[in-house]
Amino acid sequence: MTAYRALWVTEESGFSPNVVERNLADLPAGEVLVRVHYSSLNYKDALSASGNRGVTRNYPHTPGIDAAGIVEHSDAEGFVAGDEVIITGYDLGMNTFGGLADYIRVPASWLIKRPVGLGLREAMILGTAGFTAGLCVHKLLRAGIQPSDGDIVVTGATGGVGSVAVKLLSQLGYRVVAATGKAEEGPFLQQLGAAEVIDRALLTEGANKPMLKSRWAGAVDTVGGEILFNVIKSLNYGGSVACCGLTAGTDFAGNVFPFILRGVNLLGVDSVELPLVAKASMWDMLSLQWKMDLEALVEEISLEQVPHAITQILAGKQKGRVLVRMI
Repeated sequence: MTAYRALWVTEESGFSPNVVERNLADLPAGEVLVRVHYSSLNYKDALSASGNRGVTRNYPHTPGIDAAGIVEHSDAEGFVAGDEVIITGYDLGMNTFGGLADYIRVPASWLIKRPVGLGLREAMILGTAGFTAGLCVHKLLRAGIQPSDGDIVVTGATGGVGSVAVKLLSQLGYRVVAATGKAEEGPFLQQLGAAEVIDRALLTEGANKPMLKSRWAGAVDTVGGEILFNVIKSLNYGGSVACCGLTAGTDFAGNVFPFILRGVNLLGVDSVELPLVAKASMWDMLSLQWKMDLEALVEEISLEQVPHAITQILAGKQKGRVLVRMI
């Protein structure tokens, strides 16, 4: 039996992620065996590694909600050994052993072939977070938000989704205001293209008011909670916010006034169960007309460094993207 490395989370005395050696026979059934070259570290991976049952029900478990690698064996039409592939979302890393391992075995319906304009490393610098940022920006464009309409605010701007959103929106010509609780990261956000950096505390002011002064043409919200609804209350007439996160909470106290008085839009963004054809279309955009140089926001680590990186994420200390090199 072929041995491989995997991040292995157990709950024997609290939840503990460690790198262990496993056998290919331990992988779940699936049509395609992939040798993982790169994965990335996302907030959901940290939740899985710390025993969050809303993400992962059963342990022991290997997290990792995305991966890029090369097909080693395929029983499915459309994929052959040697194909370079990407996977994000579906059940990978949640209740199916994930990408923080040398190998994954998955259904063919979860995979797309690597877009021509991206290498495997570039794809996982983007990873789930960058892919989600792309979906958020696409939603704003489809809602008709143009650079001439005014400022776009990005909440949780130093995180994975937020940092890529800042970079992409700036590259597309928008004036981006980055909101963060990490004042020391202002130069980092400005390097990505933020025209202005504000303290996230400003986005909690006036939470008890039904409406706030118009300020934003649009927003990418990665945090949820009270901040999300305060952003909604601050949108210009016809403005939109793309919502994709929950680090500040899953609930917010809202009212209908912004929707019926200013005609604003709350746009939900899901990157997990999105149909494969839509995923492939977004990857094509990210690899061609929206291609970005993301080296300034990535930290590359080994699998053995992942447990420490997870503690950093849970402590709110992650900045940008964390790329996990498996080869």
